[in-house]
Amino acid sequence: MEVRINKVNEEVVITVSGRLDTSSSPEFEKEISPALNSDEKAFQINCSNLDYISSSGLRLFLMAQKMVTAKKGSLRLTGLKPEIQEIFNITGFSAIFKIE
Repeated sequence: MEVRINKVNEEVVITVSGRLDTSSSPEFEKEISPALNSDEKAFQINCSNLDYISSSGLRLFLMAQKMVTAKKGSLRLTGLKPEIQEIFNITGFSAIFKIE
């Protein structure tokens, strides 16, 4: 798993690549926490290179959504592959996130 964080215009773009599972979730959380705890309010998680997400990865996406919502910010997910989109649909997470 690889994480890149960039600021594009007024939005913090978190790009995640590879597998987000039990073994990589702690690293992902460590990488994104500083950005989520900043004063920034607009976030995008770019999932175009995300190959797999487990329940622990979904939990971190949910945590990010709650943190951003608590500071009245916005979070959107972009570039979900069909197999990742299907996981979001099956788990009901499609209703929780803004997916583009």
